[in-house]
Amino acid sequence: MIRITDTVKHLIIINVILWITTLVLAERGIDLVKLLALHFPGNPDFKFWQPITSMFMHSTESPTHLLFNMLGLWMFGSALEMRWGKMKFLSFYMIAGVGAGLIHTLVNYYHVHTAQDLLLQSGLNPADISELFQPSLESFYNNLNRGFFNGHSIINPQAVFDNGASFYIPALGASGALYGILVAFGMLYPNTELMLLFLPIPIKAKYFIPGLLLLDFIGGISGGISLFGAGKIAHFAHLGGALFGFLLMLYFKKTEFNKNRWN
Repeated sequence: MIRITDTVKHLIIINVILWITTLVLAERGIDLVKLLALHFPGNPDFKFWQPITSMFMHSTESPTHLLFNMLGLWMFGSALEMRWGKMKFLSFYMIAGVGAGLIHTLVNYYHVHTAQDLLLQSGLNPADISELFQPSLESFYNNLNRGFFNGHSIINPQAVFDNGASFYIPALGASGALYGILVAFGMLYPNTELMLLFLPIPIKAKYFIPGLLLLDFIGGISGGISLFGAGKIAHFAHLGGALFGFLLMLYFKKTEFNKNRWN
């Protein structure tokens, strides 16, 4: 069993406290997700602090979102912190998490602009499109379901909704930072054998982690089901965290002889 390290322990405590606080405040009509989860920058609920705070928020619909992320943080993060020390590990964790949010947002820009292009092709002008995107996701869906808006027939309303939903749905969770940790672990301990809870077959990290990333890439492209279940999973946030984790590992390798850099 891997002992839990100090920084990992504190990160887990923060995540658990915020999860419980979100539940308690929701019963009092206060939506902490609206304030702290990462919204699309064009959404009125977007705040500049959300790329950081969203890393510590988790879905209250099911405790498994929090449970699996914290389990992964303990198992893999503790190994890295023991090797790197507190400051280097925490810097890595935060950069990978913010990087995950950045990639997720860039992909959402593509989705939202794809929806807007379809609406322009349908004859809507920019003012119409802005009006259509301002209400809630429910009203956005209802307008598209009718197939027309302000007298214009909408081309492929399902595609408009599938892409435009990114404007409304916030991202939250430590998964992006965790994927950065997984990549680092795989690069440092490639021959360590890992296995899934529901598939107890040991697989070396150098095969397991790329396979996990491939599944997320397929899920992100197809919008289908992944190992993490169905629904709105931020696949490209996972991949973004993995990308930033990989780039950071290259940077660490380049500066590995500078012993004072992270002290």
